[in-house]
Amino acid sequence: MHDVTLPMLWLPIVVSAVIVWIGSSVIWMGLKYENVEWRQVPGEDNLLEALRKLNLPVPGQYVFPHMMGQGADLVAKKMEEGPVGVLLLKTPGKFGMGGHLVQMFVFYLVVGLFSAYIASHALSASSDYLRVFQIVGPVAFMAHGFALVPEAIWFGRTWKSVCKGLLSALILGGLTAGTFGWLWPH
Repeated sequence: MHDVTLPMLWLPIVVSAVIVWIGSSVIWMGLKYENVEWRQVPGEDNLLEALRKLNLPVPGQYVFPHMMGQGADLVAKKMEEGPVGVLLLKTPGKFGMGGHLVQMFVFYLVVGLFSAYIASHALSASSDYLRVFQIVGPVAFMAHGFALVPEAIWFGRTWKSVCKGLLSALILGGLTAGTFGWLWPH
């Protein structure tokens, strides 16, 4: 039986969420190496007008060409001719950072919670900083980054963008692990 319980880890869960939230802000607003992967569409106004005319339900996610209900030859022709892509639409309206930042903080809390759950089963109170880092780091890295890989495989996210996202995930995983190692109950 392990002597570290999940409730004993509330402090590293919360503090790691705060530190990761700050780290993520530095990555996106300071370093900006991921931002450059999101380019403006040439002729953006034309695209926006065309999308408005389609009156697509929002929020929504769309793939083109759509493969269901069409013959294989037609889909193959459309795929070859292009464009091929994914379209994510948000509900129009005034953009506010507050709600997004709160949701990200909640996500970081959840990553911390699952990292704590695994660490509480894998480690004891006598575990030192490095051992805690070795367990929590990969868990947090996977939580922050691995979902990007299927986006490249299936939905066209560039591998360059995935690699930059994985670098950020490695940094955020390290911040999570470092916080847990620092605040691990002894």
